Amino acid sequence: MEVEKELQREYNPDHPNYERWQKARDLSDERAKFVESVLSTELVSKGLKILDVGAGEGNTSRMFSQNNFVVSLEPKFERVKKNTKTDSLSPVIADSLSLPFNHTYFDLIILQDVIEHLEINKKLIDDLTSLLKDSGIIYLSTPNRISIINLISDPHWGIPIISLFNRDQIKKYFLKFFRESDYSRDDIAELLSLKKLYDLFGKNYSLNIFTKFSVKYLINGGKGLVWSKFHIRLIKMVNLLGLEKLLMRIANDQPGIINKFFTPTFYIILKKK
Repeated sequence: MEVEKELQREYNPDHPNYERWQKARDLSDERAKFVESVLSTELVSKGLKILDVGAGEGNTSRMFSQNNFVVSLEPKFERVKKNTKTDSLSPVIADSLSLPFNHTYFDLIILQDVIEHLEINKKLIDDLTSLLKDSGIIYLSTPNRISIINLISDPHWGIPIISLFNRDQIKKYFLKFFRESDYSRDDIAELLSLKKLYDLFGKNYSLNIFTKFSVKYLINGGKGLVWSKFHIRLIKMVNLLGLEKLLMRIANDQPGIINKFFTPTFYIILKKK
């Protein structure tokens, strides 16, 4: 019942976040193409066995299923039913924290804008690792908790500073008073910093950051990564002021100041050590 209420909120035109959510849905195909373009730097996307965790409405799963076998895992039935089971696409209704697999190994696991919505813990990471072939990789994208850009406008709520709050604080200090209808949601985003990602994954994986790749994509007109009004205005301002070359010089893939404090969203490929 609670899942149904969440979906009613997401598709309710009167919800304050409706426009933001709808734009994200409209750009799902473009986002899927971006994921494929990042992964193409590391592997040939053909004949792979893929697990798409928190697949949403399944656009990324469907695109990859054209040349691969994809298990599209999503806890909300209303989203899962948008995907039709085929020989190369297997929609599964399951909680991302309790992966329903045993002795199944994947070449690629996709975690696209999902881990910030989970109570991420060591068990989940161990489960993911156990499902991944030794030669397999994980694609991970997630917003940056301490990015100055996200401090000005949180990617989920469009509110200043809230990106620093944990899940309980967001419920206690924000939702309780301003978005009471969202208070009972169990997927409220709690953002992670780059340090936290290294703490979670660094022991077993090398982290390859794709900031420069994503900046170039945006400068060249890519539309799959930005849907909030604030971020769209920011990109337009960069183009208007002719700052593209400067931005490309500054952007880098090292775990230093730029990626710690400025990069709004991390796009990372994880490889087993």
